[in-house]
Amino acid sequence: MPRQMKPKLFSTLEGYGMEQFRADAIAGLTVAIVALPLSMALGIASGASPDKGLVTAIVAGFFISLLGGSRVQVGGPTGAFVVVVAGVIAQHGYSGLVLATLMAGVILVVAGYAGVGRLMRYVPMPVVTGFTAGIAVIIATSQIGDFFGLEAGEVPAEFLARWRAYLGALDTISLATLFVGAGSLAVILLLKRFAPRMPGYLLVVILSSVLVLALGLPVETVGDRFPGMPTSLPAPELPAFSFAMAQAVLPSAFTIAFLAGIEALLSAVVADGMTGYRHRSGQELVGQGVANVASALFGGLPATGAIARTATNIRAGARTPVAGMIHALALLVILLVAGGLVAYVPMPALAAILLMVAWGMSEAERFRTLLRIDPGERTLLLLTFTLTVLVDLTVAIGVGVTLASLLFMSRMAEATNVLGSEKSIEDPGQRSALPADVEVFRIAGPMFFGVASDMLETLGRIDRKPRAIILRLDRVPYLDSSGAQLLETFVHQAGQGHTRVILCDLQQRVAIALARSNPAYAGAEWVETLDGAIAQLTQEKADQEAATGPAPQSN
Repeated sequence: MPRQMKPKLFSTLEGYGMEQFRADAIAGLTVAIVALPLSMALGIASGASPDKGLVTAIVAGFFISLLGGSRVQVGGPTGAFVVVVAGVIAQHGYSGLVLATLMAGVILVVAGYAGVGRLMRYVPMPVVTGFTAGIAVIIATSQIGDFFGLEAGEVPAEFLARWRAYLGALDTISLATLFVGAGSLAVILLLKRFAPRMPGYLLVVILSSVLVLALGLPVETVGDRFPGMPTSLPAPELPAFSFAMAQAVLPSAFTIAFLAGIEALLSAVVADGMTGYRHRSGQELVGQGVANVASALFGGLPATGAIARTATNIRAGARTPVAGMIHALALLVILLVAGGLVAYVPMPALAAILLMVAWGMSEAERFRTLLRIDPGERTLLLLTFTLTVLVDLTVAIGVGVTLASLLFMSRMAEATNVLGSEKSIEDPGQRSALPADVEVFRIAGPMFFGVASDMLETLGRIDRKPRAIILRLDRVPYLDSSGAQLLETFVHQAGQGHTRVILCDLQQRVAIALARSNPAYAGAEWVETLDGAIAQLTQEKADQEAATGPAPQSN
C-alpha cells in the first residue's frame, strides 16, 4: 500500500506505549464530553432525533479515526449537514437519507483513491465561507421556535416562510422556555469568557435539566418530543434500496460527499497547523467514506471531520488516532449506561447550544474581511450566501464553484499578453541581429480557450506583413486544445500573407501538448532558441541576396 494511502493509525502505533495511551485517553474522554450534547443537538436540528446524532458520533467517529489520514482528526455529525439532511428527510424520508449517506460514502472512497482530495483545495474561500455562513443562518433560524417556546405548528422549511410563521406566533412565547434558553446561552458565553477549559455545553445540559426537573417548569424536553427514544446501538442492516430511490437521492449524495470532503480536509489542515504534522488527503477521504457507509448501516446521519472537536482533541493532548477512537467508545458507554437521562434535557438548552454552533460556523470576521478585499470575490461570497439561505445548498455550491471558475479564467485571460519585438527581446545583441523584415512576439501566460480569440485578434493587428514572425513561447506554462488551435489558425492566416511562422523557446509540457495536436504544426517551423531562429533567418536572407543580389533600397 502506498504511504499516502495508509491510515495514520498504522503509522503512529510504532513505538506506542502507556504514556501515549494515557494522553490519548484523557483527550478522548474530554472530546466525548464536548461531543455528547453537540451530537444530540445536531441530530434534532437535522430533523432526526438525538439518538441518531449519538449513533453517528459513535460509529462514524470510530471509523474516521481508525481509517483516516489525519493523526488527530475527530469526526461525527456537523452543522454543515443540517440543511441537506433536513431536506432529504423531508423529501425522501429517513430511509432516503440513509441511502444517500451510504452512496456518499462510496463516492468519497472512490474520490480518495482517485486523488480528488488534492482538487478539494481549489474550492475558493468565498464559496466555502458563503455557504457555511448561509448554513449558520439557517441553523440559527431553525432554533428560534425551541428557544422562545413558540407554538407555530408545522413550520415551513423555506427561510422566509419560516420567519413568517414565527412572526405569526409571537403571542405564544413561553417565558419559562425563554428563561431556560437565555440562561443556557448566558452560561455558555460566560464559561467561554472566564473558564474556556470547562465543558460549557455539557454543564448547560446538566444544569438546565436539573433546574427544569426540580422546579417543574413547563418546558418541553427531549423525552416529550421523542418518547421511547432508543438507548442502545442498533444492529447494522442494509438500507431499503431501489433504482428509482437511488436515482432520486443521487444529487443529495454528491452534495453530502462534497461537504464531507471539504469540511474533513479543512479540519485536517487546521489540525496540521496546530500540530505540525501533515495529513494524507486521499486516505482521509477514504476514511470518511467508510465512516459514512458504516453510519448508514447503523441508521446514522452523514459525518465528517469536526473542526471544533478536533481542536479540542489537540488542546487536550491527543497524540494519535487512538484518542478519536476512545472518544467514540466513551460515547457508546454513555449511551448504554445513561442514555435514559437524555429524555430530561430541555429543548431550549439544546437550542442555545445550536445557536453557539451557528455563530461558530458563521465565521463573521472572515466574512467581513472578504467583503473588503475584491469586488469579484465579494459578489461570489454574497451570491453563494444568498442562494444557500433562500434557494438551496446544492444550487449555491454549483453556482458558486462555476462562477469562481469563470472568475479565475477571466483573470488568467487578463494576465496573458502578446508582447511586441521591443519587449520580447531583452538582449541588445539579439535585437541588433534581428533582420529588418522579421517580427518577434512573445506570448506571456497560459494559452487556453479563455484567451484564444483575444490573442488571435492581437496577432492579427500587425501593421505590416513581415517575411517571418518568430513566436517565443518560453513564458507559456500551459497550452490546451484551444491554444493549439489558435496557433494553427495564426499560422494559416500568416501563410495567406506569405509570412512564415517560427516557434521557439517552448517549455517541455507545451511542446508535448503541441506534439499531441499535430495540426497546430501545419506550416509552422520549430527552432529551439531565439538565437537559432534569428541565425536561421539571417543566413537565409544572406543566401538569397548572394543568389539574386541585394534588395533595392527605398529613398
